Amino acid sequence: MPEGPTGSTVPRRQLGRYLRDLRNRSRLTVRAAARQLEWSEAKMWRIETGQTSLRSLDVEAMCKVYGAPAELTEALMGLAKETKARGWWHAYGDVIPEGFDLFIGLEEAASKIAWYESELVPGLLQTDDYSRVVMRAHNPHEVDEEIERRVHLRSNRQVLLTRVTDAPVFDVALNEAVLRRPIGGDKVMAAQLAHLLEMGDLPNVTIKVVPFSAGLHLGVLSGSFGILRFPLNGDGSETEPPTVYADGFTGDLYLDKPNEVERYDAAFTNIWETALSEQASKLLISEVAGSYGHG
Repeated sequence: MPEGPTGSTVPRRQLGRYLRDLRNRSRLTVRAAARQLEWSEAKMWRIETGQTSLRSLDVEAMCKVYGAPAELTEALMGLAKETKARGWWHAYGDVIPEGFDLFIGLEEAASKIAWYESELVPGLLQTDDYSRVVMRAHNPHEVDEEIERRVHLRSNRQVLLTRVTDAPVFDVALNEAVLRRPIGGDKVMAAQLAHLLEMGDLPNVTIKVVPFSAGLHLGVLSGSFGILRFPLNGDGSETEPPTVYADGFTGDLYLDKPNEVERYDAAFTNIWETALSEQASKLLISEVAGSYGHG
């Protein structure tokens, strides 16, 4: 189905991923699933690769065949409604249960992530203590058990940076303010910055700091964002389009039009070139970590 002039393919791609994973977990081949649903294998392929929008009733039927739990079925039915959306701003909380994180599937599928963060340590690099403080501030009315569940979910996501096969390349540019803002106090920050140094030693992770002395750069204008790229097909073509992601206060921004991605690519290139070298960044992180002492 052709998408609207301002539509995003992200909801369709994400829904396809979740449905494919459910089918695999239920140990059904595409042919077997198509037979049970009385659909063609071609239709199954279009759904699982995000080539088409989908009705909530069709998603419900697929979840029933795959034995999906009720909560997940509800979430995916809500996501199906978004596959028809024409807007580029997705406040998914309106139709999808709280805590159903669409970004996780996108992150896990990426082969390269370029990230600029102006205010906080990116989630993939946060310690549990740092994450706990951030989660509590963002969800002040949640019970402790729910906060811990969220922290555990974020911690589990970080495994993708050290997985044995196909760990993504992760290039991170941090505004100097990220290092100097005492989230959770001296002890938490000292441990967090030590963790940054440790993660920066991974062969697929590069962390650079944009110092205050850099003055005005495009990151000041853009705010925080990530650009995700995905593995190539055998012929060198993209398996799916690059996607820009920004975590909003009331909704998440997903952009995948070529001109949109190009603008953010240019912004990240400017930020990356403005930042300190990798080695100088490590020295600055270590220096600021020392200022926090041991709490």
